Amino acid sequence: MNVSKIRPPSVVALVIAVAAICALLLALPGQTVTTRYVNDLFIFLDGVHRVSEGQVPNRDFHTALGPLVYYVPALGYWISGHMGGAMPVGMALLVMMMALAAAHIVSSRLRPAIALPLSIFLILVAAVPINLGESIAGLSFGMFYNRVGWAALGFLLVLYLRPIHRRSFQSALDAVCAASLTLLMLYMKLSYGLVALGFLILMLLDLQQRRWALAALGMILSGGLLVESFWGATEAHINDLLVAGGVSGSFKSLDELISLILRNLADYTIFILFAALALWRTRSIRDFLFYGFCAGSGFMLIMQNFQVSGIVTLVGGAAVAAELLARSAPSWASRRAPALAAGTQLLFFAFVLPGSIHHAATLGLHAALASTSQGQAVPLPKFDRVRLVQLWTEDNYPVFSRYLESLGDGARALSALGEKAGRVHVLDFVGPFSAGLGLAPPRGDTTWHHWGRTINEHHHLPPETLFQDVRVVMAPKWPVEFTTAEGLRQIYAAYLSDHYDLAEETKDWKVYVLREPAETVSRSPESQQEEPEIFPSSGG
Repeated sequence: MNVSKIRPPSVVALVIAVAAICALLLALPGQTVTTRYVNDLFIFLDGVHRVSEGQVPNRDFHTALGPLVYYVPALGYWISGHMGGAMPVGMALLVMMMALAAAHIVSSRLRPAIALPLSIFLILVAAVPINLGESIAGLSFGMFYNRVGWAALGFLLVLYLRPIHRRSFQSALDAVCAASLTLLMLYMKLSYGLVALGFLILMLLDLQQRRWALAALGMILSGGLLVESFWGATEAHINDLLVAGGVSGSFKSLDELISLILRNLADYTIFILFAALALWRTRSIRDFLFYGFCAGSGFMLIMQNFQVSGIVTLVGGAAVAAELLARSAPSWASRRAPALAAGTQLLFFAFVLPGSIHHAATLGLHAALASTSQGQAVPLPKFDRVRLVQLWTEDNYPVFSRYLESLGDGARALSALGEKAGRVHVLDFVGPFSAGLGLAPPRGDTTWHHWGRTINEHHHLPPETLFQDVRVVMAPKWPVEFTTAEGLRQIYAAYLSDHYDLAEETKDWKVYVLREPAETVSRSPESQQEEPEIFPSSGG
């Protein structure tokens, strides 16, 4: 097939077809497979359960993640009918929705030789169940919001180009696509949304595209006001972000910065080559600012991610540079100009090809494993279609397998409580029991703790807030994140001793039940010196 002869309608069809294939690979198996970051997966499933029970993020429970992080898998849960389909089906729908905006953007601004490789790469970034920069064996839906943010931002950056194939209502469609992608980022993870807003402000420097950029900003403002009228938790969300920001908002050390630069040096080198060649042809200060924005914003985003490589803004910026080079090289100018343009298009294809192959293989691997029900099922009834798989590398499998064993022990302990079970909070990274056992979740607590990233000894929820609706506290002897569990013990031990009684102790858990109000006593200075040990001094 001669890519140069593909027309814009065909580009639209091909982009949507690629997204549909990815969506089917995610949704059809109807199961979730993971080899890594099981604890992160449980964050989203706990949120799905809370939303299904009528809770609203940041109003009924605290989280530093945007509400769409919970509503997207909740939609997958409502469609599939089970927790195993929540993440893959939710992500399949999100990929298809993103593809509609992507198809308009790339078909109106990029020639097919650039549009198709870029679209395939970005759609796979959004769809693949893996943390960017990790191996094919690291299957996980953990931190999926980062991949969605990167992909949405990559498509948004293409709007920097002026259209080469204008349609009816071109400016209106541009504004709708820009606003929808920005709102997606704002309500999934704020940092990506702020970068998107910065890009739209940069677009105001382009007199020919200022109209749709202003319209998009107006739509975003209107959309935000509409969301707030239903959600009513923007202020609470900002407060939760400030708590997390007080923990993880510090700058990285010089060694960490150098390591991050070295890990992404190859991508930056290729990007700088694209940008330099394009600037040599265009001599545009506005273009220079755009390339600087791509490089700088991408680096800032990856600095605050749990990610070491995969700065997708460099790919979006390189696509724009390749297109500008092609536009600035008419065939009659010289022999070298069209040859340079063709060479940069081939280089761009080579730039995205390894990542596309890697992500396509990973997505196919997840589909194959999920279709054949491989691995160890999570021993909680509602999570029977969530499976932990060991591949050719042992990796973290022994740790997570032992963690799943402890969940089975915890489920039996809660079952022994009978009617007292319910409104459970786990003093660990995440609490999977409410969602996994179908118990009523408490209100006022949080979906996750992570020591050094969302909480520390100075920034955390007051115990009166965290435990306001908690009836049962599960203290693990085998926590999934030991540092977090130990930190929680230090912060909340006194409050637990004042308000909860040890009801049961098993191999892996200490189970505390809320003390009846008449039995609550104030603690004397002497009793404060003899706090009961809630966690073992050492653990797995």
